Amino acid sequence: MINVAVLGYGTVGSGVVEIINTNNALISKRIGDVIKVKYVLDLREFEGDPVQEVLVHDYNIIKDDPEVDIVVETMGGLHPAYEFVKDALLAGKNVCTSNKALVADFGPELLQIAKDKKVNFLFEASVGGGIPIIRPLKTSLAPDEIEEISGILNGTTNYILTKMTDEGGEFAEALKDAQDKGYAERNPEADIEGYDAARKIAILVSLAYGKTVSFEDVYTEGITNISDRDIVYAKALKKKIKIFGTGKKVGDKVSVRVWPVLIGKEHPLYNVDGVYNAILVRGNMVDDVMFYGQGAGKLPTASAVVSDVIEAAKHLHININTVWSDEKLELVPAKQMKAQYFIRLNKKKDVAEEKVKKLFGDVTVVDAGFEDEYAFITGEITEGTYREASKDLDSVVNKIRLD
Repeated sequence: MINVAVLGYGTVGSGVVEIINTNNALISKRIGDVIKVKYVLDLREFEGDPVQEVLVHDYNIIKDDPEVDIVVETMGGLHPAYEFVKDALLAGKNVCTSNKALVADFGPELLQIAKDKKVNFLFEASVGGGIPIIRPLKTSLAPDEIEEISGILNGTTNYILTKMTDEGGEFAEALKDAQDKGYAERNPEADIEGYDAARKIAILVSLAYGKTVSFEDVYTEGITNISDRDIVYAKALKKKIKIFGTGKKVGDKVSVRVWPVLIGKEHPLYNVDGVYNAILVRGNMVDDVMFYGQGAGKLPTASAVVSDVIEAAKHLHININTVWSDEKLELVPAKQMKAQYFIRLNKKKDVAEEKVKKLFGDVTVVDAGFEDEYAFITGEITEGTYREASKDLDSVVNKIRLD
């Protein structure tokens, strides 16, 4: 028998218990042994819920029980999740987690402990929720040199931008709707400012190149400046506004960023709308492959966690090698990142045109029917070039890069 302990009986943790109990016969067959949830750790009581029979409030009960083979961490946050996970690994227990903050901050350390103890630290659900991406990146795409990973990594922001595109209205209205429907937290900062996506792309790029990218080093812009007028301009260009997390190989460095982009119908992610996420991976041999699905939600995320439980159960005392060292990956400085820029100025064409041409050379003018603005698309320039030029404009309403 393989015994599992679940830390945290919230949305994802309860989903893990539900899946293991509901599909127990199927999961046990695929493992080749009977699986059982022996403990659930939570501070609360759950009267009337069958989980009450296995509920404990003291983590040490789990850590000190030699019969616990696999610990599932679904508490979220860094502390005490980090301490609990580290102690479990040191005690020779496998750990599966959905905690992107934990993985982004402590991934290399925890992977090394797991390797030393001949157990596994698995985190499939930490990036794509229900979308399988970690294991394919480590196995199916292992023969390839990864040239680019790019994707819609946050369902909340994708929902907001989709609503603004389909129904019009300002950002604040779309955010409130997302909160009312439960797609956005009461404090949505991590989502709308791009921090959630930054952690996810940091994890993916670290795995793709085997060295560490700290999410604090990911150049990040959110969607709070996107307005209804930006949407109108996008439609005039026959494009959509999305927010991408991207890691792209540039020579011997990698450009890693999170920012809003304008994409056309030819882009593989153009039709990824609503709360759905998608990740595009380009390998030097396989070319483009795309992973699509629900990036959050109780059962989709829990399903990814349980897939790790199955993997851990099949390799209880065999470490599955994951190449991710604590050596920092060399990144392209933000000022050297290149893109085409769509820029809006709150000045009329006859006032702005000459200065724009002087600063950016030939540009493509974009007319969306706003007489009080001048909008244009530059050629490919660096972020540094844009920043220097924008100092002389003093009238930039917004800028969005093209992908």
